Amino acid sequence: METTFAAQPTRPAAIQQASWRDMVAVRRLEEVCFPQDFWPLLEIIGVLSMPGVVRIKAVIDEQVVGFAAGDFRRSDRLAWIATIGVLPEYRRRGIGAALLQECEQRLGKTLAVPDGRVRLCVRPSNAPAIQLYEHSGYQQVSVWNRYYQNGEDALVLEKQIYPGGGRQSAGERRDRL
Repeated sequence: METTFAAQPTRPAAIQQASWRDMVAVRRLEEVCFPQDFWPLLEIIGVLSMPGVVRIKAVIDEQVVGFAAGDFRRSDRLAWIATIGVLPEYRRRGIGAALLQECEQRLGKTLAVPDGRVRLCVRPSNAPAIQLYEHSGYQQVSVWNRYYQNGEDALVLEKQIYPGGGRQSAGERRDRL
């Protein structure tokens, strides 16, 4: 399944399923987007090959310019978006929002998240990402102290989606209570 949207008026970006064949591109993207704590090669191989992981990429002109991955954590009864990143020269074009939305939808549909909750972590210093997540309906539920390699905390954000990948209205949520 491929979702296309316009990153620029003349250059469409496509959101596609990622696989182990994207390992080199995803590793490069991780190193560029997260220079202090990018994933080691073994974690990248795992996220690109293990069953039960939603993994998608944003592609422009046959180049991977963004990547997101998430999975359902049975012990937590919720899904986690483990990583989402867009190369700096492609930011502020809606690619991150498209990756986030597609990842949420696939988590809801493919993994049937029972409680309809999705979480992710973000650095407090990453104001553009926080703005994107809050605009997308995420709210802070916790702080993990000294989570990142440089000692920075992680904000834990959560969003309620319903199984199937969409949002519930307030009335629908009340009906389930």
